[in-house]
Amino acid sequence: MIKRIAINTGGGDAPGLNAVIRAVTLSARRLGWEVYGIRRGYGGLLGDAPEPGVVPLDVPAVRGITYRGGTILGTTNRGNPFEWPVKNPDGTRSVVDRSDELVAAFHEHGFDALVAVGGDGSLRIAKRLMDKGIPVVGVPKTIDNDLGATEVTFGFHTAVQTATDALDKLHSTAESHERVFVVELMGRTAGWIALTAGLAGTADVILIPEIPYDIARICAKVEERYQQGRRFAIIVAAEGAVPVGGVASVVEKGTAGYAPRFAGVAERLAHQLLERTGRDCRSLVLGHLQRGGTPNAQDREIALRYGAAAVRLLQDGQLGTMAALHNDEITAVPLADAVAEVRRVPVDFDGVRTAREMGVCFGD
Repeated sequence: MIKRIAINTGGGDAPGLNAVIRAVTLSARRLGWEVYGIRRGYGGLLGDAPEPGVVPLDVPAVRGITYRGGTILGTTNRGNPFEWPVKNPDGTRSVVDRSDELVAAFHEHGFDALVAVGGDGSLRIAKRLMDKGIPVVGVPKTIDNDLGATEVTFGFHTAVQTATDALDKLHSTAESHERVFVVELMGRTAGWIALTAGLAGTADVILIPEIPYDIARICAKVEERYQQGRRFAIIVAAEGAVPVGGVASVVEKGTAGYAPRFAGVAERLAHQLLERTGRDCRSLVLGHLQRGGTPNAQDREIALRYGAAAVRLLQDGQLGTMAALHNDEITAVPLADAVAEVRRVPVDFDGVRTAREMGVCFGD
């Protein structure tokens, strides 16, 4: 019987995290359960967080947080307990397996179940913790919208809105100064943000990881606009966009306990366009602006539904599952299925077809 649960937020930030925390807390408290939040990812259970590392969550603690960005539990991206990063005396980094320590701490706190909120990496960790004896239910969180087992993840809509607002603002300055702007958006392996914001923000070129680009085709599109009297262009590029026969631009290779960091595609493209066309080209990286700020209504609503559904799954004994959205209904999918594949943009996706029919260049 469940009486005491914990909630963990892992991976990168996403608008709507606090809404999930509120929904989990209120739904569980109505059942008479105690709810606790683990601070700094799993750091609160491993002594790698400000004291206290585990905090009680009641109605006053989550009052008024639905609209707030970030997470009241603090930094989410604090490492993998199976590959916990440590700094060596010589300044290098290595990893150690602290999963047994984590499991022991979980049970010492008297927790009966864990609500793990995260993307594919965090949910893979949750699956391994389930295998080690921690009862888990997952909630999908990634602004990239790239989890294959659910139709949408919270945070995505706000990220798209932020990017679209930026593109709207860039149009006036691009036209006034007769410039080409290359805007880099998040999306390491899936181009959902770039495609959706690029289409909504009337970009002239959209580059996504799923469609390798040819720089010559992009230059031709830019020149076509200038020759037609439209002496500016807006190019949207997902951070994981790759040239034909090339590789994505990575500024930091994966180090102990941390994933590689993708960046630089916008700057590289701006230089190439300047060299090939002679046009005034500038690059802009939105970066963490896409993660921050107030979640919009769509993300608040779906985050609240996911949080309440997680408690429902615990109540029904559906452990080892993730709350997933299908046909506007929340269902349960096994954690193993939740992380089985990345949800990438199909090259024949209707959004891609629509953009092409409107004259958008994908660089292919």
